[in-house]
Formats: sequence, C-alpha cells, structure tokens
Amino acid sequence: MASFKLCISEKGTSYQKEVKDEQAAPFIGLNIGEKVNGDAIGASGYELQITGGSDHCGFPMRSGILGVRKRISLYGGVGFSGLGRKGKRMDGMKKRKTVCGHKINETITQINLKVIKAGSKGLADALGIQPGEAKADKSAKKDDKKAAAPAEAAEKAPEKA
Repeated sequence: MASFKLCISEKGTSYQKEVKDEQAAPFIGLNIGEKVNGDAIGASGYELQITGGSDHCGFPMRSGILGVRKRISLYGGVGFSGLGRKGKRMDGMKKRKTVCGHKINETITQINLKVIKAGSKGLADALGIQPGEAKADKSAKKDDKKAAAPAEAAEKAPEKA
C-alpha cells in the first residue's frame, strides 16, 4: 500500500509526519490545491491545503500536468532552475525538464501541505511531535563534533613530525 512523508508548513515552521496504509488512503486521488481535513492525519481541528510534492525519483509535482510523469519545456516555476553557466539568472531561458502530474498516486513519496485553519491545540502537540527533543539532538551532535575535532588534530600532529 502507499506511504507518504507529509511536510506540513505553519507560519515559517515545518513539521514532518510519515503516514502509511489507512492514514495514507485519503490522499490518493487528490490534486494540488485541494483541501484536506486534519482529522485524516490526527490533527483534529486543522484544515490543510496540498501545495505540491515529489515522486520516488525526486521529480516535483506541477499543477496543470495530467498523467504520472511528463517531460515538458519550461520558462520558469516549479521544477525549473534558471541559472546559466556562471550561476546567473538568464532571462528568456527555456529548459526541458521532467515533472510529475498534479494528482497524488502510489508513486508520490512526499506531499507538501500548508495550514489554512488552525485547531485548538498546537500543531506539534496534535501530531505528537516534541520540538524540545529535536533541539536536544542537534545540540548533542554539535557537542560530539567539537569533542571529535581536537582528538583528530592530536592524532594528525604526531604523523607530521
């Protein structure tokens, strides 16, 4: 059955949640721009809107494209990086790129959502995500890197001498 990674955006903060099987079923067949009730993912009182996503190969979903995957010529927008050889934006540049259709199917792995209507509880609480744990993990990784750097320098110093 299908499984999706949901990337939910709310006022500059994003949350991730993975849904499988029964929780993923309500998303199959929906299009970009459609609204989803938050009860489907356990966020009661929330209303979400689908803004995009990507498939299992990393190709982005683009509104207005029928079918699973198409190779189209783009002037800009979703799926287009308009940088030239020297890293500057080139006006009038047209590229042929592969994009996914606007309908969610089994090949889609990531769905991007934004909050339209907030519920009574915070989104992190409603999804069961504890932001304090994520910050503690990041600080622990930084401490590990700082501790490892002097040890590596000490090991390399005798080799040069």
